Amino acid sequence: MRIHGFLRAVPALLAMLALGACGAVEHKFPPACPVPSLRPPLDEITRYNGAQDLRNMVVRARVHDVAGKCEWGDKGIVVATVQLVVDAQRGPAMTGDAISLPVFVAVIDGSAVRDEQRFFMPVVFQPNIDTVRALSKGVRMELPITPQKSAAAYNVLAGFQLSPEEVAAWRRDRQR
Repeated sequence: MRIHGFLRAVPALLAMLALGACGAVEHKFPPACPVPSLRPPLDEITRYNGAQDLRNMVVRARVHDVAGKCEWGDKGIVVATVQLVVDAQRGPAMTGDAISLPVFVAVIDGSAVRDEQRFFMPVVFQPNIDTVRALSKGVRMELPITPQKSAAAYNVLAGFQLSPEEVAAWRRDRQR
């Protein structure tokens, strides 16, 4: 008799558990992420020690990829964690086995920079190896979202922080 009463109550209990679980889970899927982009000349850098010729080249590097992931943050926020993947080549003028390259990650909203972080990315070469692929630290950026605007509406721009002289040299090299 008691089992029969319990069995009648099971569907109601399951329904209450299901409804309670629905309220506890706010997001079933990961959020959409911004689209990463690389733009010349910011995707490559060549550093020299003196005149710009091969004998004076310290390092040449290129951003291979912009990797990242997005997670739900506080209400109305998506947290993007972005990393740069850089391929670097040691030049004949490099002394030592390590160098720090100036890089940046920026969140672009339309034509405006919403957030930007600049830092130096360490690149370490193994002895007798002239090329390396390096991964930057994870850069955390918060993106405000609304029902009308997802995190995918933003762009992530990443690259090297170039000096005006390096940009001018890049332009000269492309005109040849």
